[in-house]
Amino acid sequence: MKIGTVWDRTTEVLSGRSGQIAAVALPTLVLPPVVNNALVLLVPPQPAVQLVAGIVAGIVAVASALLAILGSLAILALATQPSTGRTDAYRQAWARLLPALGVSLVVGLIALVLMAPVFIALIASHFDFAAASAAASAPARMPQLPRATAMFVVLYSLALILLAIWASARLMLLTAVVLNERLGLGAIRRSIALTRGLTWKLIGVLLLFAIVFAIATFAAQAVVGLVFRLILGGDQIPTAMFLAGIAGALASAALMALAYVFTAQLYVATREKPITE
Repeated sequence: MKIGTVWDRTTEVLSGRSGQIAAVALPTLVLPPVVNNALVLLVPPQPAVQLVAGIVAGIVAVASALLAILGSLAILALATQPSTGRTDAYRQAWARLLPALGVSLVVGLIALVLMAPVFIALIASHFDFAAASAAASAPARMPQLPRATAMFVVLYSLALILLAIWASARLMLLTAVVLNERLGLGAIRRSIALTRGLTWKLIGVLLLFAIVFAIATFAAQAVVGLVFRLILGGDQIPTAMFLAGIAGALASAALMALAYVFTAQLYVATREKPITE
């Protein structure tokens, strides 16, 4: 099985099931960021209203994360088994939501533990985080670190970046395994086993996707934002930004759905037999 064949399978699934995938992506991947943008951009500036909007935005952020996991599971279910309908895909997604959330939290906790030495080194050197935050948002002198601490932070951060790239490739099938093999934390080992021998190919796929994702979402937001600023005028900038956010959310959701379908077909391929090219 070749990576190119996985892509061919992906396009076949998209051509045959795009309607059902879109029906899942719209409420789980598009709607939450649109609601959050509305709370941020369109709420009146009164302090009381802003306070309520901030609380609601926090709730929406948590709900968005849960819906994103639910949507990824449902799209993976649709793309893995041709006989799966949207109702059954949601049923499978709800059944595996808590295990998927738990595995994600464990992976996130591991990432935080690995990042802890950087913060410990900064705190030990009496780094001024407040001054650094001010320097990042306005022209100001960034607080200086001792040479040894700075060297450690740079080298350790570089090592973390390389580890994160490797882990992203080897854990690409994590959610698909949680869904299809009913595994919890064992899905981490299983994903690493399934992607053995594919690290460099999958890193290439991830880097290409990251580039396309960044360009497409930025272009969608920039073009739509510019068009609506010209149409609505300078006094309707928040509305134009909100509409641009909708365009960005649609582009982002479309690309994420594509990624989930590709992941599903990669999982099927690696489960059947090793990919050689």
